[in-house]
Amino acid sequence: MFSMPLLIIFLFFLVLSWAVSSKLKSKFKAYSKIPINFGMTGKEVAEKMLRQNGLLNVQVNAVKGTLSDHYNPSNRTINLSPEVYHGRSVASAAVAAHETGHAIQHANSYSLLEFRSALVPLQNVSAKVLNFLFIALFVGAMALPGMISYNLALQIIIVCYSIFTLAAIVTLPVEIDASRRALAWLDTASITSQDTHAKAKDALKWAAYTYVVAALSALATLLYYVMLIVGGRD
Repeated sequence: MFSMPLLIIFLFFLVLSWAVSSKLKSKFKAYSKIPINFGMTGKEVAEKMLRQNGLLNVQVNAVKGTLSDHYNPSNRTINLSPEVYHGRSVASAAVAAHETGHAIQHANSYSLLEFRSALVPLQNVSAKVLNFLFIALFVGAMALPGMISYNLALQIIIVCYSIFTLAAIVTLPVEIDASRRALAWLDTASITSQDTHAKAKDALKWAAYTYVVAALSALATLLYYVMLIVGGRD
């Protein structure tokens, strides 16, 4: 259940995730020093993009944290980190427009966004099931042998990781589409110039890579457990 191959998978994607995250932070730091046209803050960029798309019921808020920016479909709020909310740079404009892209997806009933949102409750339940299962397996190994069978445990893990993997894969086109909407609007609204537009695109590209790593990690873990149960039947 817990073996060296699984540990290698975990460590590999942990290092890869750290490397991509570090690169994203360095890009964000560099592009945070480059101003955009009109000197607009991230908040102003998001509000202007919302207005031009006829979305007057979405609020733009500031939240704590670094790169903690997100769109919350449950209360229709765009939540921007302090650096983005107050920033007047290529980085802040790109991130603010990207999150606004999610708000536009929501308003337009973008099917993949709705599907991803529908998976959130299943992800939460799956996480709780896995936590309980791993605790049960530990207790069973230490004091209660036979508490749960090996095959049943594998089947439950595979179901849970299938949900995680599906959600991670669906997230990729959702994020790419939000970035596409953001970059198109930044260009047509003349928020970015020819030079700064390339930097905005680069920043969002590295943000997308974090989701690629997450999807590959979930898929690799799922395949590992699938191979365990398939191998056990041979």
